[in-house]
Amino acid sequence: MNRPILLAIDDDINVLEAVVQDLRRQYGATYRVLRAGSGQAALDTLRQLKVREEAVGLLLSDQRMPGMTGVEFLEKAQEIFPEARRVLLTAYADTEAAIQAINSARIHYYLTKPWDPPEEKLYPVLDDLLQDWNAGYQPKFEGLRVIGHRWSLKDHQLRSFLSRNHVPYRWLDAAASDDAQQLLKERSLDPEVLPVVLFADGSSLVNPEKDALAARVGLRTQAAQDFYDIVVVGAGPAGLAAAVYGASEGLKAGSSSRIENYLGFPTGISGADLGRRAHMQGVRFGAEFLTQRAVGLRVDGQYRFVSLADGREVSSHVLLLSTGVQYKRLDIPGAEKLTGRGIYYGAALVEAAACKDEDVFVVGGANSAGQAALHFAKFACKVTMLVRASSLEASMSKYLIDEIERTSNIVVEPNTQVLAAEGEEHLEAIRTLGPEGESCRKAASLFVFIGAVPGTEWLPDSILRDDKGFILAGPDLTGSDTGGLDGANPDKKAPSRFATIWKEKRSPYLLESSVPGVFVAGDVRHGSVKRAASAVGEGSIAVQFAHQYLAGF
Repeated sequence: MNRPILLAIDDDINVLEAVVQDLRRQYGATYRVLRAGSGQAALDTLRQLKVREEAVGLLLSDQRMPGMTGVEFLEKAQEIFPEARRVLLTAYADTEAAIQAINSARIHYYLTKPWDPPEEKLYPVLDDLLQDWNAGYQPKFEGLRVIGHRWSLKDHQLRSFLSRNHVPYRWLDAAASDDAQQLLKERSLDPEVLPVVLFADGSSLVNPEKDALAARVGLRTQAAQDFYDIVVVGAGPAGLAAAVYGASEGLKAGSSSRIENYLGFPTGISGADLGRRAHMQGVRFGAEFLTQRAVGLRVDGQYRFVSLADGREVSSHVLLLSTGVQYKRLDIPGAEKLTGRGIYYGAALVEAAACKDEDVFVVGGANSAGQAALHFAKFACKVTMLVRASSLEASMSKYLIDEIERTSNIVVEPNTQVLAAEGEEHLEAIRTLGPEGESCRKAASLFVFIGAVPGTEWLPDSILRDDKGFILAGPDLTGSDTGGLDGANPDKKAPSRFATIWKEKRSPYLLESSVPGVFVAGDVRHGSVKRAASAVGEGSIAVQFAHQYLAGF
């Protein structure tokens, strides 16, 4: 298999030679390094590579070149290899043009000359960009294959599980792929019993349970030890931040779509990429990750025990709850039957490729709905956003609204709601109510982003929550007097639930729940700001409070 290509472009032969030598010294064992003396020559090279189905991972172009500037070249190159990472080499005087090119040419980074020493000024940047590119790079596939039916709930759940855990795979639709049928025949597998997971060694799992699949693909499902300094339930931004900071500061820790306004990522970063990077950091620092589901919590003295779905328990001095939220289910006729068969909650990015050249509907008007609409617009013929409000301004960030307005195949329909979903084996139509009245519309895919449900039913009553299930913490606890009047003495208030539970002499720490040593961070906390950066901040701050709590032992 040919190695992916790094292409350097500069009209100055001496500078070009220096770039090529630096690239080969660092990346020559993994990539092929090619060169071009002009933007036009580089475009010709890229077109030839495209015909030969070669992979290009990085374009490193000088800005000041005769005939075609670096920005102009990178804009044209994006049409040929849109996934290649684009880096502009500039003189200090060209910095403003480079910054503008982040939007116009969607460049991923710019470097000012000179870049010596490359170990400090060149390689760290390129390492990061190439790591991102490799995360989405799909060479000739020789790994995991999943064969199933597009409209199967079990198939959808299986693929979502693999994607959430960063397990690469290739999906084949049993109803539309000749390759799928041939593989089933070669493995002597029943095409009526799906989904099937095929492994490179010739083995397979038929309609597997998640635990069996997790074990087979190398995910850890059992804790390596019985006790930890801190256990983190949830692996979203808050949980991952706590795992990284906790492990980096000496605590033994275990832990069970594109964001464009995240600080430090001018071209945006997907939720999956952010999670992958944080997971790698956590592992590096010694955090242990479990693919498990927490089903219960009990407290015994200074120990907190989390019950897992497989019947085991894991204990710790400190517990952080960062389980995030789920989207509300549509309460309309047909929705429950068609969930996973055309109706999906959340981004469901595993379904994006299957929506190619189709009409897709997105329900919701917040940032998550906007991000999903932009993602699906890359695949679908048309994306229609159904928004109950009169506009997006009150619920969505301006940068997303502007991007949606610039995307020709996204249509926003305000003052519109879904009344019913129709279909037998899968979603076939939806009935909507809008300014022009009720209508029935053909639909194969409906993605829902409305409301937020914390999913905290598994927690004991001693973990106080608001009326929607979000966990109360810190000052919100001391201000939540729900005791009412004392029946024996009408002039005296009964003790609040918090007062009957909290027995410590101190007040709860900022992110501490009604049970000492049990902290909460991220979207599951009452009153939290629903932003990835806020969740990361809360996860890292929770670790500091955990240190203060442990210092009292």
